[in-house]
Order: sequence, then structure tokens, then C-alpha cells
Amino acid sequence: MEQFSPIEKQESLDVLNYQIRSCKKCGLHTTRKHALVGEGNINANIMFVALSPGAKEDVQNKMFVGPSGKVFNKLLYAAGIDRNRVFMTNLVKCILPGNRKPKVDEIESCSLFLNDEIAIIQPKIIVPLGYYATRSILLKFNANPDYAAMSFKNINGQLLNFSGVKVYPLTHPSALLYNPSFEAVTIEKYKNLKGLTE
Repeated sequence: MEQFSPIEKQESLDVLNYQIRSCKKCGLHTTRKHALVGEGNINANIMFVALSPGAKEDVQNKMFVGPSGKVFNKLLYAAGIDRNRVFMTNLVKCILPGNRKPKVDEIESCSLFLNDEIAIIQPKIIVPLGYYATRSILLKFNANPDYAAMSFKNINGQLLNFSGVKVYPLTHPSALLYNPSFEAVTIEKYKNLKGLTE
């Protein structure tokens, strides 16, 4: 994998972010306010990959600022992880109308952007949040079909290693908004993440 200096990383991200913000590859560009680019520490060891921006994220043009963001911050704090030391991005860069599921063409349209973000940031561990992000990351790294066929709950919190790339699927913070009883077990899985990068 090509190595980038911090300056090269930022320059490459600037070019990529311009492409993301101006993208019209699928119909989502007609209903978005913003196409969200990744944000955070460009030298991060951990890259979180969420599904898509929520309503507040679309308006404010920032990652995890809505209700899910409050849960995300709580999980990071409980795990002893500084939000300023991680990189965050989305599988789909535009808000999904009505909070619906993503369509295949929408995921495919954004997949090249995500590939480029991973290549530039070069995290030690990729943390897909939820089913769709996890499935896309596993397919990207040509995961063993047994993994790809497994339900998300069976690999949630399991460290997977593909050709030196560590993948650690976790529950998306939004799930705790609907199922707060899962908070304790989710916190424990987030706590494990810190140890995996040290």
C-alpha cells in the first residue's frame, strides 16, 4: 500500500472531498443539503464507517451531531477513546430520504469514495457500524464467503483480519436509541476496540 506523508494525505483528501461534495452519480444528490465527507484525525489508527448522514448531519454538514452522535460520544467516552483521535466517514455520503435502507446503486456509487478514504487514511483498524457498512467492508476485502454470509449479530464485536487489514464490526449508535437495553454489552465491545489498537 502506498504511504502518504501528512501533507500528501491532506492534499489527497481535499481532492477527494471536492469530488464527494460535487457528486451526482445517483439520485440522492437531489434530496440532500450536503454530501458529507469524512472527518477527524487524518493519522488515525481507527476509522469508523457509519451508514449515512442523519437529518442533523445533513443540515450541519458534520458527522455524528444528531441523536446518534450523542450516543456515539457516550460510547467513545466509556471506551476511553478520544473522538479527536479517530477518523469517521459514511458508506453512503448523502442522507437517505425517510431514513430508508440504501439501494444497491447508491452504495456502489459511493463505494469508490470509501475505498479512496481507506487508502489515504490507512487506519490500523476499520470499524464498520451496523449491517450495511459491515457487509460492504467485508465485500471490499473479499472476505471469506462464510463471513459474508453470517448475520451481523454473529460478527458484531468480532475481530476479523483480511490480508493484514483488521475489521471490527460494531453496533451503530442509533440502535441504542431504539434498544437501550443493549447499552451495557455494546459499551463492552467498544472498550475492546481501544486494546486492539495499542
